[in-house]
Amino acid sequence: MLYVWVLGRGDMKSFTLILRDSSTVTRLDGLASFVGEDASGCFGIMAGHGRFMTCLEFGLARFRTHEGPWQYLAMPGAVVYFQDNLLSLSTRRYFLDDDYERITDALINQLLAEEQALDEVRQSLTQLEQELLKRMWKLSSERG
Repeated sequence: MLYVWVLGRGDMKSFTLILRDSSTVTRLDGLASFVGEDASGCFGIMAGHGRFMTCLEFGLARFRTHEGPWQYLAMPGAVVYFQDNLLSLSTRRYFLDDDYERITDALINQLLAEEQALDEVRQSLTQLEQELLKRMWKLSSERG
């Protein structure tokens, strides 16, 4: 059996979203719902939700006010904490847009480029580590 609750405008409960990245903090009030994805799958949050903490996966999340359109949030993963109708999202970087096509392009172009740059740094560190190990082995063989 399906139950539907109809709320008057005065009864609509909302929550606040605080977005934090490496350089900015943005506060968005009056949210009706938030939808994200963590390692266990897709989940949703509405006002009054119990305390909750998780890590979002690389990709898109979305949220909206009671009367507004969906807003899309692209990020390379994030830590999410919800308590007392305050949703805090901390990430390295994010893009916010109400156009799904545009934000998908931004996600593909910018965030994947950043991930590629991080992979290049990891490869450089691996090469540096290999060179260091070779030199240590050479020094130890010269002593012995």
